[in-house]
Amino acid sequence: MGRLKIYHSDVAREEIERNHEVKFLSLSAEDRFFELVKLNKLAVLMNGGKPLKAPQGKGILIRKSNLIDNKYY
Repeated sequence: MGRLKIYHSDVAREEIERNHEVKFLSLSAEDRFFELVKLNKLAVLMNGGKPLKAPQGKGILIRKSNLIDNKYY
């Protein structure tokens, strides 16, 4: 995806980015999470309903560390 084009030249891009960052950082952790979920849904919608990244078929790989003593498991 390309960058957002701003057609109103009176406002600097850096100022808009700074305002968005201040707004995002002022939210609670829960609200930040939901904002990111909404952003992800918007990205999928703008990509024609297809996710930006897809699983590669390896699934979730979880393994125990060999450093941990196995008697606790």
